[in-house]
Amino acid sequence: MPLLRLENLELHYGNLALLDGVDFTIRKGEKVGLLGRNGAGKTTFLNVVAGAIQVDSGERWVRPGTRIAWLKQALPAATDDSVYDIVAAGLAEAGELLARYHHMVSGDAEPDMAALARVQEKLEAIDGWTLQTRVETTLSQLGLDGDVRMSTLSGGWRRRVALAQALVSEPDILLMDEPTNHLDIPAIEWLEQQLRAYEGALVLITHDRRFLQNVANVMAELDRGYLTTWVGDYQGFLRHREQELEAEERANALFDKKLAAEETWIRQGIKARRTRNEGRVRALKAMRRERSERRERTGKADFSLESAGRSGKRVAEVENISKAYDGRCVIRDFSTVIQRGDRIGIVGANGAGKSTLVKMLLGELEPDSGTVKLGTKLEVAYSDQLRGELDPEKTLMDNVCAGAEFIEINGRRRHAIAYLGDFLFAPDRARQPVKALSGGEQNRAVLARLFTRPANLLVLDEPTNDLDMETLELLEDILLNFDGTVLLVSHDRDFMDNVVTSLLVLDGAGNVDERVGDYSDWVRSGGSLSAGGSGEPTEKTPADNVKVPESAPKPAPKRRLSYNEKRELDALPAEIEALEAEQAELAARMAEPGFFAAGEAQTKPVAERLARVQARLEEAFERWGELES
Repeated sequence: MPLLRLENLELHYGNLALLDGVDFTIRKGEKVGLLGRNGAGKTTFLNVVAGAIQVDSGERWVRPGTRIAWLKQALPAATDDSVYDIVAAGLAEAGELLARYHHMVSGDAEPDMAALARVQEKLEAIDGWTLQTRVETTLSQLGLDGDVRMSTLSGGWRRRVALAQALVSEPDILLMDEPTNHLDIPAIEWLEQQLRAYEGALVLITHDRRFLQNVANVMAELDRGYLTTWVGDYQGFLRHREQELEAEERANALFDKKLAAEETWIRQGIKARRTRNEGRVRALKAMRRERSERRERTGKADFSLESAGRSGKRVAEVENISKAYDGRCVIRDFSTVIQRGDRIGIVGANGAGKSTLVKMLLGELEPDSGTVKLGTKLEVAYSDQLRGELDPEKTLMDNVCAGAEFIEINGRRRHAIAYLGDFLFAPDRARQPVKALSGGEQNRAVLARLFTRPANLLVLDEPTNDLDMETLELLEDILLNFDGTVLLVSHDRDFMDNVVTSLLVLDGAGNVDERVGDYSDWVRSGGSLSAGGSGEPTEKTPADNVKVPESAPKPAPKRRLSYNEKRELDALPAEIEALEAEQAELAARMAEPGFFAAGEAQTKPVAERLARVQARLEEAFERWGELES
């Protein structure tokens, strides 16, 4: 039975249709990955699901008694409130009573017994002791100390607190907006286990493709106001979407060809306006209206790095450097040589010393011992520095182009609006203050500013946060074609697999392990951040106390294919090739001039056959993926 159903929702902001006749149903156990471009309205859609926004028209139905919790993109504020206060707030009025009781019994001063008795009486009336157990269990599972102040926690730990607040109410539907932001890789992998074991329904927005692949079992894409859903994992959805887009392009091309023919006919003269042709004239007007209302798919971002001159062959030579803070060794006796063209991923848990290492490699921070010799002719672009330089009160154009109307990129003089258009910013957005931009748009603004600077050493600190999938893929291509050196700090495992050629793994105890290959290569060789990046023992952290529910599923062992399945797998490539050839042939026939003039008796069988071929092709690809895995 559905937990929530949305029917024929309409939501417009001015002339922009964020939701246009949207239908959506979520059932218990479904884990929906919500996809869409930056600015497509994904967060707005979560607001609609949560009931926080009223739509223009349509129906929202929620099964009686259904609890909805929302993990928002913004972190909880670094206030003086305790972790217990923030987590208990997920239980509304009961949480306020529990927080008051907790402070009374855990404080140093003797509590007011009369006030304590009144609180206990109220808690007993609402079964508060059961709720107290739930709060303490949630804190324990997430490795959180309830008495710690929020102001003392890093971004990653505040993200855990927000997750605890969302989970403590045991919601039937959990909404999550970019849950992996500020989390390190061990925490992300732990969260994957939690969500796979979660028995309720889940709707999540994330830029982390591997996280999405490992968690979601339903995909929903918001595109140009329309919502399409597909049951299956992310990789299967990508194949399905590619076929759908190709079919849409073919249908649009056929429509445009027919419209052009009708426009030629109407201009032939007075014959077109005779009474016996009025029906055709009305049909042409309807086609014009349909064409004008078509929403074109947003183009892909198109940007490139401005290259500086080549640096020296050796970018940095590091010899036995060490660094400690307050008696804790962060980097111990590390040596390496970074050469021009290296693409190095720097990974480790939060607090392991990644930023410290980067600053020492760039010469911004002196090591306690050892030496760092920087190469010659270095031009450094550092994304983390730029992120802090964005002025939220100034316009995007002022931030990126310093208010100039023209900007020089790779020796070419370009208009600022055209340059920002490469990053998918419309002219009106370019003149809006940065504070009005979404998280993804602000991150694109950082990239736009970064790429105005000539560089042969590029240092990127979490560049993937909030970017849509298409922009991520383009950024990967740019980094792969960049002829300079790249230092990448990231918790995005797929992004590192696609970009880096070697890793520096920090285990949190001062050891830095240098490995050739990408992140997955390192994991396959036995590497694990949660157990110590390079096999060395690590200092105990609160994350080590996290308890994964016993119900978390264990990965199923791969079974051997049967004889018939092997034969089926061997035959599928040939069948797919034949189906694709027939699909192309049928599409070409339908694109021929005069095809639709032949009458329905001849055109309908071809269109029906094309639909059957496309459906079978989709099934064949899906079956091929199942057998291959």
